[in-house]
Amino acid sequence: MGSLIEPLRRAFSSPASSPKRAHYDLAEHGESGTLLIMPAWRPAGAIGVKIATVFPGNADRGLPTVAGAYLLLSGDTGQACAAIDGRALTLLRTAAVSALAADSLAREDPEVLLMVGTGALSRYLIEGHLAVRKYESVVIWGRDIRKAEAVAKDLDSRGWPVGVNADLERAARTADVISCATMSDKALIRGAWLKSKSHLDLVGSFKPNMREADDECMRGAFIVVDTFDALTESGDLEGPLARSAVDRGHVSSLEDLIERKTPVPDTYNTVFKSVGVALADLAVAEQLFARNNKAP
Repeated sequence: MGSLIEPLRRAFSSPASSPKRAHYDLAEHGESGTLLIMPAWRPAGAIGVKIATVFPGNADRGLPTVAGAYLLLSGDTGQACAAIDGRALTLLRTAAVSALAADSLAREDPEVLLMVGTGALSRYLIEGHLAVRKYESVVIWGRDIRKAEAVAKDLDSRGWPVGVNADLERAARTADVISCATMSDKALIRGAWLKSKSHLDLVGSFKPNMREADDECMRGAFIVVDTFDALTESGDLEGPLARSAVDRGHVSSLEDLIERKTPVPDTYNTVFKSVGVALADLAVAEQLFARNNKAP
């Protein structure tokens, strides 16, 4: 995970084209399925497109919630260079982007990292955050305590001791960094629980009816997004903006943060909200391809 952070940092500050992603609700399939199509390309560089689906009900079927495929194309000839598993790429990209944001937004000496959510992404997010900061302890919370224990056991076997806390409020009150990756349609994290100068990493909500944090988490916080599409696509921001808990003019982009156009206030709580950007998919795909082949 750590090897992806610098390529992503360069990608967010380099010229590229990344049209607004196509986002389709698949209500006719009998549940809240979503189809996403995300293209991106660089001037005189590689071209890539991801087709992904999100089916929350798959968890009950024993199937991954996110599936898809990524096609990497040559910028010189337009020919296909690689087909990459879209779910694997999304897991890597999402966690690495959160780690990149935390490297600028999280305090330098955090003690406790809290992971909210027990899906496949939780393991990657923990690894990503550990790549940019040292923590005295890592805690995971999930609605199903058995799933939280399974994640903790898996990471412990890799040499990353992770504890489990069944009390979300208690866990949040002790955390310096909280990373959330859930399919929740109701706020899980309350602003009243947050420590001073804490960092909140919100990954799960990608629709207006989904959210992981309440308005108080946003009120007065220094907020950064991977794309300004998050202001309308995610309930974590769309609702607070409509209720004037957040001022649109006070939300910064990850690109501006990386290029240091926007200074981070020392005394503020910070929030990073991601909904996924095709530019990051392309950067990770290029990195994976370059490890085994000549760059396209």
